[in-house]
This record gives sequence, C-alpha cells and structure tokens, in this order.
Amino acid sequence: MAKNLTCPIDFFGHEMGADRKIARWDKIVEYFFKLESESNKIKVVNMGPSTEGNPFLAVYITAENNLKNLKHYRNISEKIANPNTIVNENINDLIKEGKAVIVQSMSLHASEIGGTQMAPLLAYDLLTKTDEETNSILENVIFIMVPCFNPDGQLMVTDWYNDWLDTEYEGCSMPWLYHKYAGHDNNRDAFALNLIESQYMAQLLFKQWFPQAFQDHHHMGSYGARFYVAPYCDPIRPYADPLIWRELAWYGSHMAYKLEEEGIAGVLSGGQFPGWGHFGYHWLTNHHNIAGMLTESASANLASPKYIEPTLLTGSNSKSFPEYQAQSNFPNPWKGGWWHLSDIVNQQKISAWALLDMAARNKETILKNTYIKAVNQTERGSLDEEYAYLIPAKQHDSKVVKKLIQLLLNQGIEVKTNTADLTVASAVYPEGSYIVFLAQPKMGVIKSLLSKTSYPDNFYTENLNGESMAFDTATDTIAEYMGVTVIPLGNEFEGQFAVVDFVPNTNIIVEEGNCYVFDNRINNSFKALNLLQNKGLKVYRINSSVYVNKELWPAGSFYVECNHSIACEVANLADVSFIKANDIQLQDYHKTELKELKIGLFQRYWGGNTDEGWTRLVLEKYNFKYITIKDNDLPSLNEKIDVLIIPCDEEDVVIDVTKAKSKETKMLLKWFGDTIPPQYRSGIGDHGLQALKDFVQNGGRLVTLDESCNIAIKAFDLKINNIVKEKSSKEYMTHGSTLWVDVNNNHSLAYGMPKKALVFNWDSPIFQVDDRFSAQNYEVYMRYVEKNILQSGQLNGEKLLSGQAAAIKTHHGKGDIILLSVPVHFRAQLEGTFKLLFNTLL
Repeated sequence: MAKNLTCPIDFFGHEMGADRKIARWDKIVEYFFKLESESNKIKVVNMGPSTEGNPFLAVYITAENNLKNLKHYRNISEKIANPNTIVNENINDLIKEGKAVIVQSMSLHASEIGGTQMAPLLAYDLLTKTDEETNSILENVIFIMVPCFNPDGQLMVTDWYNDWLDTEYEGCSMPWLYHKYAGHDNNRDAFALNLIESQYMAQLLFKQWFPQAFQDHHHMGSYGARFYVAPYCDPIRPYADPLIWRELAWYGSHMAYKLEEEGIAGVLSGGQFPGWGHFGYHWLTNHHNIAGMLTESASANLASPKYIEPTLLTGSNSKSFPEYQAQSNFPNPWKGGWWHLSDIVNQQKISAWALLDMAARNKETILKNTYIKAVNQTERGSLDEEYAYLIPAKQHDSKVVKKLIQLLLNQGIEVKTNTADLTVASAVYPEGSYIVFLAQPKMGVIKSLLSKTSYPDNFYTENLNGESMAFDTATDTIAEYMGVTVIPLGNEFEGQFAVVDFVPNTNIIVEEGNCYVFDNRINNSFKALNLLQNKGLKVYRINSSVYVNKELWPAGSFYVECNHSIACEVANLADVSFIKANDIQLQDYHKTELKELKIGLFQRYWGGNTDEGWTRLVLEKYNFKYITIKDNDLPSLNEKIDVLIIPCDEEDVVIDVTKAKSKETKMLLKWFGDTIPPQYRSGIGDHGLQALKDFVQNGGRLVTLDESCNIAIKAFDLKINNIVKEKSSKEYMTHGSTLWVDVNNNHSLAYGMPKKALVFNWDSPIFQVDDRFSAQNYEVYMRYVEKNILQSGQLNGEKLLSGQAAAIKTHHGKGDIILLSVPVHFRAQLEGTFKLLFNTLL
C-alpha cells in the first residue's frame, strides 16, 4: 500500500456508507483536494460553479506518467473517435499508444446518495493499492470521475437528513426539488443542455475526451432487485452502431460476474431499463459511440437502514423481469431483510472498479472498437436516404435557429454553412443556410435530434398487462420541439461550404430614432419587452399586421418610444432587432399598452414539481419577474399578483393527495405517505379552490398548464370535457410526441405563433367544449388538425384528437382563465411554443 495518504475514515470520522452518516459535499471536495496534495496519480479540476455556486469537480486518476501527459492522450482519444482528423499517423499505432478513457459520474439524483459517498473510497483504493490489477488500471486507463453530478442537491439532501435525524421522520424524502430547476429531471437534459451541470458533462464527454465508456450510478425503488447493471433490455433506440449494444453486454457481464464473485445477491442485468429511454447521458452517449451505462441500487431510507419484508419483493411488470424469481439475468435473488447504505456503497464500488478493470484488460480492443464505430457510422451516414439536413437560417424565429445550431455544436456535431447559393434537386437554398451532413461519426445523434421519429408499437413496448408503454419521451427530435424547420436532402450534392465553429454573438446595429418596433415572432422579443419595462418604459402591442421594411409582420408586434441609447442596449442584451418606427404610419394602427403584470407561480411540496422548476427557469431566462405562491398565499392573491400559473400537475396532488384517484398520485402517496413532517403535506383543499375562484372573480388571471387544467375545470365548473380521461393507453397515448395544431394567431394569446405549429403532448388532456347554450364564452384559439396529427413519436387514438381544443380562454367575473392543455415549455426545451406561455403573462 502507498504511504501518507489520508484514508476516508480518518478524514470523515466514519466509514463511507456507515448507517446514519452522510458526508457533506463541501467536505468531500476538501478531501479530493487533500488527496491531490498527497498523490501524484490524481488531478482535481473544478470545472466551475454549479447552478447555486458550488464546485463541480472532475477528478482524473491514472498513472503518474499518464497524468503528466493528459493533453497528449486526450489528443489521441479525439483522433481515434474522429478518424477524419488522422493525418500522417497510423491508426494501429494510435490504438497501441492510447489509453482507455472511462468516465463515471455519481449521484446525479441527489436523494440517490450512494455514489457520492462511494467516490472517496474508490479514489483512495485506486491511489493506495499496489496489486497487479490496480497497477494495470492505472497504467492502461485514464479514469475521469465526477464524484457529484448535483452538488447543490447533495447539500440539500444531506442537511435535510441531518435536520430530521433521531426523530420519527428520520430518513424521509425531502419535500421539494433537489435541483433548483430540474429536480429528478436533471438527467433528461443531456441533449438540450439547459443546466450548467449538463454543460460541464457535455464538455468532458463530447468535446474534450471522447471516452470509450461512461457509467452513471443511480438508485431505484427498494422492493425489487438489489442492483442493476448493463445491458439494457428491449426496445432499443435506433441509429446507434450495433457494436455499442454488444459492448454493453460485454461490460455488463464482467460487472455482474465480479459482483457475483464477491457474493452480492439480487443482481439484475439486461432487465427493467430499456435501450430506448430518455436522452440522459447514459443513453445519449451510445449514439456518440460511447458505451453508455447506468447502475441502479435498491434504496435505503437515505442513510438509515430499511427493513424489506421478503414477501413484498417484486419484479418490474416488464417482460425482462416479470417476477421476483431466479432467471438467467437474475440468477441469485436476495432474500429480504435489512438493507443498508453500506450495501449500496459496496456494490457500486465493485461495479465501478469492474468497469475500470475490464477497460484495462482490453484496452486495445475497446480503442479499436471506437475507431470501428466511427468509421461505420460515417459510412452509414453517407448511404442514408437522408444524406444531409438543411436548416434555413431565415425562419419563423431566426434566433431559435441559432440556438439549435449552438446546441448541435455543443454535442460535438460538425455543422457547415453554404458560402454561395446551393442548388439541390432544382431547389435553391440561399447562402448562409446551415447543413449537417450525416457522413460523420455522430450520425446517430444527428438522426435522433433532427429526423422524424417513430416510436415502435410492438411486443417490447407493451407491459405484462398489454398496455402501451414508453420509459420517457417517445421522441427527442429537438428541432421539432424548437419549431425549427429541417429539410432532409436525399441526394448527394456539391457546393461551397465552410465549417461553423461557433455561433457568434450578434452585434445589432440600431438606426437613430426615438421609437422602435420589434418582432413578436422572435422569442427574444419577450426578453426585450421585460428589459424595457424594468426601465419604466411603456411598451405597446400592435393589434394587427403591419409592414416593416416592406415585410408584413403579423399581429402582436411590439412598439416602444425610447432613445437610441436604450434601444441599442436592450436590443443587444436580448439579441433582437429593433427597427426604427418613425417612418411607419403607426397612428393608423390600434395599439394596446402592456401593463407590467405581477406574476405568481404555484409551488407545492410532496417532493416538488419538476414542471414548476422548469417554469421558473424559462421565466428567468426571459426576464419575467415572478413570486412563488404556496397554499397559505391563496386567500389573498389579488393583493399580491395579477396572474397565477399552475404548472402541469396531477389534480389530486395539488388539492388533496389523500383522495388520490390516479395511479401516479397513489404511487406518490405510497412513497411519501405520513413519513414526512406535517408542515410539508401540502394541499389546497376546497378552501383553495374557492380562493382561486375569488381571485379570478376579482380580476385575476389563472393560467393552467397540461394536467393542471383539470383543477380549473373543477374549481370553476367549466363546461369542458377531457374526452381521454378514462381511456387506456391502447386507446390514447402520446407519451412525449410532437403533434400538429392549427393556431388562430390573430388571437392575442397566440400572437407570434405560426398558423400551423407543432406542439408537444405527453398523454395530455384533450378538451371538448360541452356548452350547448353559450359556447361562445369559450375562446378556442388552438386546435389539433383533423388528420395526420402525428409528426414524431407515437399516437394511439388519432380520431379522439381530430379538431379538438388545445388552448382555451374563458371569463369568470372580472378575470379570465386560460387552459393550455399541452406542455408549452417542457423541460425548458420547447422554444417553438414558449410564446403560448409568454402571451398569457402580458
């Protein structure tokens, strides 16, 4: 063993994973820097502040000589992953010289504490052991560990746990989100990169190191398998290189073998978690030619032991793990009893070590595989019927186009622009368009993010009850989410192209004047509006279309009277063009002054609502000011706010979780029950419903999103039917698909939208106005098209949606109620429909 290294037990004062002990992130950071000061085989890099300002670490562990030459080995790794960059070098020489690069991350979900508690122990063992296996790992592998993917949440959960230690609520779940904006959804952000933590990881994986394998350590429920390792079960997502799926089985077999060798019971492989999941890092990486895996440990009560009644152990209602019985991928069932954090730490450490061992034993094979996958994917792209994707620069919202291009660049995708007009199959595309050729190693990522997607409807996408199911979204076609038109080009073509390295910040030149218009088709215009109002300036909306520089702008454009200096400042801060309006005959147009409304956003407990968190992020990005509204604030709403947003949520969770009817709410009640302190058992009850009625009656505006529309229907006894409420998933299912709607963009709540648009639908309510006497009181300003509704994903029950309402406004007393029946800002990804939310706040 190496000398003079501080061991975890001496530093923290307890074993990692000890009962009723959680090491806090600030101390873990201190420990890693201490190890760096004591060893020449570890380098600790603070990649920057987390969302709330805590250090986000990347820890490099490898042999001393490797550590001294990290830049050299990173260069080799990049070349192997991108063979087109190899010049005057032999691939076999690079494979022989290179090192396997393995990235593993811990505790992305902050309540899943085992990974971060395990990380110091794993590092210490790698740095101090001197046996042949350890030396081989250090010599052949560059291990990059992210010891905590969610530092903010780790601190929250640790402090929450300690606050309730030695009480009847010891070990209970934290009642609010464990990431400021995303909560549990933070691992759904790998492709959109809205969170700073996601951006750090993308930088490591997709732009700097191009590792051969990535593993993310998680927890799952307490009453099934004790531990899950790769591979995934069916269905698998298309477009990854087939070799990836073989590698996952290869790595997983070695981990499962090592766990069994160590006597770990209850290990499941190839079950429960499908190859078509969300596009979090451990799934997205597979399309980057990186073998992406996760482990899942059965949970204790945070750091407190949990007794598991043997008769409650169960399978996962999936065809890959139907019962809690021995089967080929689960040969050694755990028999029940006490379950400890130390069990979790131990099994995660074994699996993390086994992955490193596998890479060390087979370094040249996995480096060669990386090269093969890159070559194969490039060839597939060159032969695909969609040879390239063209993205016109000038679209409905040209600024969102640039955001999409930057998103692709952040994934390490090569994007080009045509430096002259481009002709393809008699169509002419102007200079400055963007072109993404499929003939590149990241072909699988490109297809997944830009091409139309069809979710499978087959044996593997039904559960044991014959119900249709999807693990997460049925499509992740981000271009459709953002409302950006992408044109598949099916033929080879020639042209003049330049590589786009980055999307530059626009220096917007504003003409001298004292009044300006800006285009409400541009999302950034709403940021400009808020910046202007923050300066005390009056902003107006033009209630009809207007010609601006010979272009017809649709109804809803913004108008402001201000000096040139302010116009320049705001235009550049918001990245939106201000056009001098002095020569436009605006006196001929009706304008409405926009009052700066006071916005409230409803927030409940019971683990928090991720949609509420994402709503906050979107509002803040566009400079909308808001306050948080909780149960106790409802009786006096009119004194505080003008508009109340209730994010997407189950009706029962908001009103009274103890009266749960839906399966989702019953699960929440079962999870939390009476284990959390009474002050966190939120629910507005009948008094809250009456308070909502009073608020609107007295002039307030209530905005309900997706499932929360049912709350408005109940509170106000609206004559609106959710016609899919009792439908099975066979009869109606979308589960995160893009659907076509017709939009009345002359309605003020739809200003700035195209007449035909894509919306995102996650098994959302489908509304039919059922008022036979005064239906005119319900203003339907967005409806599903009558046929060919589905764009990407899955749609069971198209006839149910045909022509039905997707957005409704109705009045009550002096105020109004707006029902947006679909998510319009889901996970801060839906730039194409943000305006449907923003318009409700003006």
